[in-house]
Amino acid sequence: MAECNVCGASLEPNKETVKGELMPCPECGTELEVTNIDPFTVAEAPQEDEDWGE
Repeated sequence: MAECNVCGASLEPNKETVKGELMPCPECGTELEVTNIDPFTVAEAPQEDEDWGE
């Protein structure tokens, strides 16, 4: 089990969860990235910058 870095909600992986997967926090909706499976850890996903057509 891991905790959301923003609101502290408990998160649990399912059988298909893989490292690098993005998942929303069920409480606050923050986009989280799975950083490890065993032990299960998550971090706030990096925000992608707009490229504005570059």
